[in-house]
Amino acid sequence: MRPRFRIPSVVKAARLRLRGRRPPVPVWWPLPACAALGLTAGAAYGALAEPEYASTTYLIAVAEKDSEPAATLGFAQAYGRLATSTSTLAYAQGNAGVPTRQLGSRVQTETSPESPMIGITGTAGRPGDAADIANAVADALRLKANGQSENTGVKLVRFSQAVKVPDPVSPSLPLSIAVGTSAGALVGGLILLVRPRRTPAYESPVLPAPAGEPATTRDPAPAPTPVTVKVTAPAPTPVTVKATAPAATTTARAKKPRKKQENQSS
Repeated sequence: MRPRFRIPSVVKAARLRLRGRRPPVPVWWPLPACAALGLTAGAAYGALAEPEYASTTYLIAVAEKDSEPAATLGFAQAYGRLATSTSTLAYAQGNAGVPTRQLGSRVQTETSPESPMIGITGTAGRPGDAADIANAVADALRLKANGQSENTGVKLVRFSQAVKVPDPVSPSLPLSIAVGTSAGALVGGLILLVRPRRTPAYESPVLPAPAGEPATTRDPAPAPTPVTVKVTAPAPTPVTVKATAPAATTTARAKKPRKKQENQSS
């Protein structure tokens, strides 16, 4: 068995001194920690994420001679939903150069209940590809809708064509950093609100000591002891009975001095 290495006592004492010198960790440490973590994540996303470009083309629904113009609003809403259908995307994938599965995630449509206009937006990593995707889907939808114009009485006409856009729509590096920092600070604030708070231990107040004497701590007052009162019944009071002489003897005693007065008078 290998002998265990024992740490010298001097090293242990130095460790204890270093531990005692460490400042206490502040209570609000989750807030700056989460903010720094969000800043790092936002900077990484802004620097590593690929830029995305978007280009939009517009189609407008036009009523034919025999149809009512008010019907174009309803057909514009319906054709806006058909723009992202599988049949429309399958017809447009040849001109877009993107498979049908990927094309569905790169196309977005927008319609308005007040105007018979359809907006088709294509997104890609290059501005030219985004414009090609939007124009390909718009052409496929226009051909599909105009093939049924005899039955519907509404045609789709290209209002504007998608062009290359020089600026990407993905968030820039400063914006990513700002969003990440704000989100991290928000999470840190929520952690501070949710976690339980520490209850401070009771500290006895320090009384001011007179000059020349050390300060003493005041002990807390002891809890009052319950006082039990025992109720005792009062002692019975003695009853004294006075005997009174009969009335006849009283009258006899009262008449005796009268006889003596009569004998003295005689």
